[in-house]
Amino acid sequence: MKTAPAWVDRTLYPFTSHWLKVEENELHYIDEGQGEVLLFVHGTPEWSFGFRDLVKALRDSYRCVAVDLLGFGLSDKPPGEFYTCAAHSGRLEKFIQQLALKNINIVANDFGGSIAMSYALQHPENVNRIVLFNTWMRSLKAEPHYTRPARVLRSIVGKFLYHTLNTPVNTIMPAAYGDKKKLTKKVHQHYKDALPKGDRKGPYAFALEMSYAHDWWQQLWDNMDRFDANRFLIFWGLKDSFVPPAELAQWKTKLPGATFVEFDDAGHFVQEEKPQEMVRGIREFLVR
Repeated sequence: MKTAPAWVDRTLYPFTSHWLKVEENELHYIDEGQGEVLLFVHGTPEWSFGFRDLVKALRDSYRCVAVDLLGFGLSDKPPGEFYTCAAHSGRLEKFIQQLALKNINIVANDFGGSIAMSYALQHPENVNRIVLFNTWMRSLKAEPHYTRPARVLRSIVGKFLYHTLNTPVNTIMPAAYGDKKKLTKKVHQHYKDALPKGDRKGPYAFALEMSYAHDWWQQLWDNMDRFDANRFLIFWGLKDSFVPPAELAQWKTKLPGATFVEFDDAGHFVQEEKPQEMVRGIREFLVR
């Protein structure tokens, strides 16, 4: 029987670890509390650890399920071509089916936004409300802000940065915080330990998706009218230099009836910098 590794600090992450075999690999997840389902879907270089403060605060009223995508956190990290957004989305659908999760409320960010929304658009009858933050879901191939670094990422230099130097954790993550003091050494170490050398295929595959997933994202974006905008709550850290406020403007145009909550002093990882504010906003949104 699998157990969490010793480096997981249970004072920070006081949850029971579970694993579920999906296709040929085991996905790690936590399943805390009872009631209406909140399904948390992370981005890169994250795992369910990033949602710990939200889960601790919300599990008194909701069933909080947070999955580690394949290649991340405590989930398996097999070799091969398993790590596109579309592949993650297919596994998330099977994960939901195998756990028989019903009437889901989604909480997702970064790459997890499109992965979760792919499920929502295919199964709108099983999704109630949607909470997103600092994410995108449209083609970015006409945006130099994304395409210029994408050229580097798909080169041998990009591969070295990700596989050898663990750049998304060691460099990009600290730079993405609005208040860098919020990324303590102990918290940062949990992201480092989850992606040891030799097991960094998941983050690098996401980096490559910045070159190859544009049509997949755009197809989702074009079908967003399947949901009423008032079913969306969107948080945004305005100090995010990686997914900047220009992307927030796209969401406001696409979903003018959604609820938007902006933080002037937060960056990309809003759940790490503003957990109390997010908890309060999610509670108010779900009971409204």
